[in-house]
Amino acid sequence: MTLDPAVLNAASPSPTRAPKPCLALGLSSHALPLLQRLQQAGEAHWIALTPQAAASLPSPPAGLLIGTAADLLASHWDQCSGLILIGAVGAATRLVAPLLSDKDTDPAVLVLDAEGGQVIPLLGSHRAGAELWAHGLAAALNGKAVITGDSASHDRLALDGFGEAWGWQRSGSGSRWSALMIERAQSRSSRVLQTAGSPLWRQAPGAQLNCSAPDEVSEADLTIGPEQRRDDGCAWHPACLWLGVGCERDTSLSLISRAIERSLEAAGLAIEAVAGLSSIDRKGDEPALIALAQQRSWPLRLHSAEALAAVAVPTPSDVVAAEMGTASVAEAAALLAAGEQGQLRQAKTIEKPLSSEERGAATVAIAQAALPQAPQRGQLHLIGSGPGDLNLLTPEARRALAQCSVWVGYSLYLDLLEPLRRCDQVRLDGQLTRERERCAQALDLARQGVRVALVSSGDSGIYGMAGLALELWLALPDCERPAFAVHPGISALQLAAARAGAPLMHDFCTISLSDRLTPWPVIERRLEAAARGDFVVALYNPRSRDRDWQLARARDLLLAERSATTPVLLARQLGRPEESLRHTTLGALNPDEVDMLTVLLVGNSSTYIASDRMVTPRGYPGAALS
Repeated sequence: MTLDPAVLNAASPSPTRAPKPCLALGLSSHALPLLQRLQQAGEAHWIALTPQAAASLPSPPAGLLIGTAADLLASHWDQCSGLILIGAVGAATRLVAPLLSDKDTDPAVLVLDAEGGQVIPLLGSHRAGAELWAHGLAAALNGKAVITGDSASHDRLALDGFGEAWGWQRSGSGSRWSALMIERAQSRSSRVLQTAGSPLWRQAPGAQLNCSAPDEVSEADLTIGPEQRRDDGCAWHPACLWLGVGCERDTSLSLISRAIERSLEAAGLAIEAVAGLSSIDRKGDEPALIALAQQRSWPLRLHSAEALAAVAVPTPSDVVAAEMGTASVAEAAALLAAGEQGQLRQAKTIEKPLSSEERGAATVAIAQAALPQAPQRGQLHLIGSGPGDLNLLTPEARRALAQCSVWVGYSLYLDLLEPLRRCDQVRLDGQLTRERERCAQALDLARQGVRVALVSSGDSGIYGMAGLALELWLALPDCERPAFAVHPGISALQLAAARAGAPLMHDFCTISLSDRLTPWPVIERRLEAAARGDFVVALYNPRSRDRDWQLARARDLLLAERSATTPVLLARQLGRPEESLRHTTLGALNPDEVDMLTVLLVGNSSTYIASDRMVTPRGYPGAALS
């Protein structure tokens, strides 16, 4: 039996926030309101003003750092993965110029105006993630990301940065990456050879331009897979390698680390492609294994001797069997962690001390999983897209959409969001009735390390995908769960009420008339209870070609408890160009005039129509309002 893995990887970052930690620095007093917004939203660890900017403040807020721009930037440069400067681009450029050292290690730098209307990635556009960060932050601030790079200008995939959102890690010399991007800027075809990881990135519009597949690694400009390029060429590495490790008690960390490095080198595999460590459960408290897992943010999977003994391996050991109850630890653990379709890439190798300062011994084997496994890098965002009008999409939802490399959803909903999709983002269209399949697909991708948006119309928590996705997420072991976030949207109920006037000012309920997931007798009981309780009732999924009688039955059940003159609103295609609103009464309601694109609002005994507005009084007649 496989035990629950120990959760040793670093805590997943918030899926909706910018790189951490971050300093936001204002160059004028006008920047303070935006600085506070950024801090309140979790976008900045620290906020700061220069002495000149702070001088005009009657009372600087608590937690505000005050210092010269040069000193503040210098003290935070190495400890921040992101910096925000609010002020002129020229001033920001002069301030950061003395601090620049290496494009592979310098933090991302964004420049914003004081209103947050323009978000400019000044530094680290691809490698440090500034461009993606700018898109997300601009969406949250209802501003515009000003992207001037060649890839964005010509709708081409930024090959030196796109893999991050797919959960991959990068290797290769800076000069080779620079040469690759120069060739891309000259519209030369890039030869990309992929041996592991999701191939879905090729469906992005920007990937379909000037990207071909070579036959040999030596011919590739870019490789995607676990292999370490001997020429120090450009490579993205999906996390698909599992390291099976056996060791003597209290083996030195340096010895285990060297054993892993040598095993990877012998196999020609990259350490950037490692998904995690795997061993026997008796090693769950081994200090060096725990320390290594924490240092590398690798999960440690532990297995019983019985589970390991059931795995066929090329080099079993009678000595190990006598001591551990299984003929293999390293090879069997690697294969178990890699899964049913896993393949052994490197048989076990043994490493012993090189000096008297080291102790113990370690055995390492490497297996490759069929799919990458990097849930600590993955993100699953449940997006409520609202009724369809992009103006009604919440800033939080816009930000999440901007940060995700894959959008999953029903075609109609994705079509409505299409104007927001960039050339580096993939959409996966699903059928309307295949909710479970869409949830499973999105979750599987997030477990591979991908940032995924799972889109529902309206609010994903109201007859949307959030509940099912959360159930599937909760069914996973803790260490296999990607970051999970639900972003609310404006529901059809809310927009219908806003268009109608004020029909929800007293108690109300929503009832779906679809019996595809809920038995009809249950729906009838809820309708009867709502009628007796005198609730305002919103009816979702009222009528389709295959369900043409339920609305008439619902009408009759409501009529048993309330007047035929009760106002009813028929709201169709809300938030879309075809939107229509029509008032009727419960007695006059004709089901033949209703379809699945309609939501109905049925008033209570106090609801009335005046000047074409539907109103439900806050209190009943005779009730005293305090």
